[in-house]
Amino acid sequence: MALDILIVDDSAAIRKILQRVLVQAEVAVGKVHEAADGEEALIRLEEGGGKVGLIFSDINMPKMDGIELLGRVRAQAAYREVPFIVITTEGSQQRVLQAIELGANGYVRKPFTPEQIKEKLVGLV
Repeated sequence: MALDILIVDDSAAIRKILQRVLVQAEVAVGKVHEAADGEEALIRLEEGGGKVGLIFSDINMPKMDGIELLGRVRAQAAYREVPFIVITTEGSQQRVLQAIELGANGYVRKPFTPEQIKEKLVGLV
């Protein structure tokens, strides 16, 4: 069954690369929603009507970062159990650990490969 996916990153290029990587990783992709920051992501989730089944979010973004977005997503009953993977270029583990504590299902570091994405999704989708 194809999954509707939300990809949140302030870089349009990274959003497109992640879409290609998901296909290469043989993830059954349905509709892909894109957002450039956490505020826009919340709007996309509202528009998606509870159908988004997987979220990828960068940590460092303007307006609302991925950590705040994660907290807001986990506070919504409709999305509490949706797999949420954070994407980071962080050198420090502190932000990644903070995301895991807030309920992230995993993380990948940029640049990522199809194999890394596929590995993170095992058991989640």
